[in-house]
Amino acid sequence: MRLILLGCPGAGKGTQAKLISQRYHIPQISTGDILRTAIQQGTALGKKVKEIVESGHLVPDAVVIQLVQERLEQSDCQNGFLLDGFPRTVEQSEALQHLASIDYVIDIDVPEEEIINRLSGRRIHPASGRIYHIQNNPPRVAGRDDVTGDPLIQRPDDREETIRKRLQVYQDQTRPLKEYYQHYKGNNGSPVPRYVKIDGAGTVDEISNKIFSILDKDKCKETIK
Repeated sequence: MRLILLGCPGAGKGTQAKLISQRYHIPQISTGDILRTAIQQGTALGKKVKEIVESGHLVPDAVVIQLVQERLEQSDCQNGFLLDGFPRTVEQSEALQHLASIDYVIDIDVPEEEIINRLSGRRIHPASGRIYHIQNNPPRVAGRDDVTGDPLIQRPDDREETIRKRLQVYQDQTRPLKEYYQHYKGNNGSPVPRYVKIDGAGTVDEISNKIFSILDKDKCKETIK
C-alpha cells in the first residue's frame, strides 16, 4: 500500500500518519526526517543539504527528489509506504511518478476556522511538553500546568495571525497539487492514484475509522486477487 497524506497544519495529519503506519506496517516517510537523517549521516548529499539549509535557502526539488528516491529504495518500503510532506508541488508529483506508483492520495480536510480554534487554543508547558487546550483540554487552574503549577505558554506559531498566514501558504502551495490529483488519469484512463477527501472534523478515532474503512476495502480486494 503506497500512500500520500495531505493535510494543513493542525488537521491532525501527524497523528493519523502514525496510526496508518502502525495498522498497515508501512514506514511513514517525512521529507523533514529524510533531510535531517542525510545531514546526520554526513553523506555527500547530506553535506550538500546542510550547506543549503545553513545558508537559509530552500532545498531544491532535484535534491529532495533524489533523497526520496534513495529512501524508497530501502528494504522496508517493499510492501508500501506513507509519504508525509512530499510531494508539495505538481512538479514533485510528476517526478514521483517515475519513482513509484501511488495507490491513494488521502486529503484530511478541516475548515479553516476549526483549525484556528484548535491551534490558537493550545497552551504548552515548556519543560515537559505537556499540551493543553483552553476549551477541549483545559488545565485545572487556568494558565497553569496540572503537575508543577508552572505557567503555560502560547507558542508564537499558535497565534491567530500566524496561523492564518501558515494556512494561506499551505493553500497556495497545495491547491494546484490537489487539483492535479483530483483530475489525474493514468495511461489506461483509471484514476490511480485515487484521490480521497476525508472530513477531518471529529475525534481521532472517528477520522482514522473513515480512512481505515477505505483502505481496508482495498486490502480485501488485494487478498481476493
